[in-house]
Amino acid sequence: MDHGGQDRIGLDHVALLRGINVGTAKRVPMVELRAAAEELGHQRPATLLNSGNLVFSADRPLGADDADALRAAVLARTGVDAELVVLAGDAFARIAAANPLRDESREAKSLSVAFAQAGRPVIEEAPPASDLAPELMVVTGEAVYQWLPDGVLASRVPAAWWRSLAVPVTARNDATVRKIEALLASRRLVASS
Repeated sequence: MDHGGQDRIGLDHVALLRGINVGTAKRVPMVELRAAAEELGHQRPATLLNSGNLVFSADRPLGADDADALRAAVLARTGVDAELVVLAGDAFARIAAANPLRDESREAKSLSVAFAQAGRPVIEEAPPASDLAPELMVVTGEAVYQWLPDGVLASRVPAAWWRSLAVPVTARNDATVRKIEALLASRRLVASS
């Protein structure tokens, strides 16, 4: 079966590490992140920016156990234990494109997508909109979308709400999400040629 070249080079996945390379704590060199993926047998690892965005190919769809294995490999290589989310590339692209708050009138850096670990739905309801205004928040089974006009640090969403989630999530601003989408698209072009 031909999947546009995916049989030859595997299925693209996105790993998003949480809370690394912010300030001086939890420093993870991107070369070590790529090496950790290669140690697990993943192909064509590529990183984007310095904030723990990894795209790689695997020979099968990956899940939560594979995310745990990557987390352990990063810890073994760097001494940093960072939560992470792993999604199939097509799932990442679908979730990104489904952002109901994505609007050209909104600055991409003020939009945020918190991606949930594949196969583990977000089941919490958003706090009441009246408590968040002027922020906007939409919670779906796969992601939490936010518009943060006053910035992430000024968010009105209580930290306790995020801690109440039964599923790991990690957020990226929409500028970064769009860069990952572009990287995935360029990889698909290479795979199909």
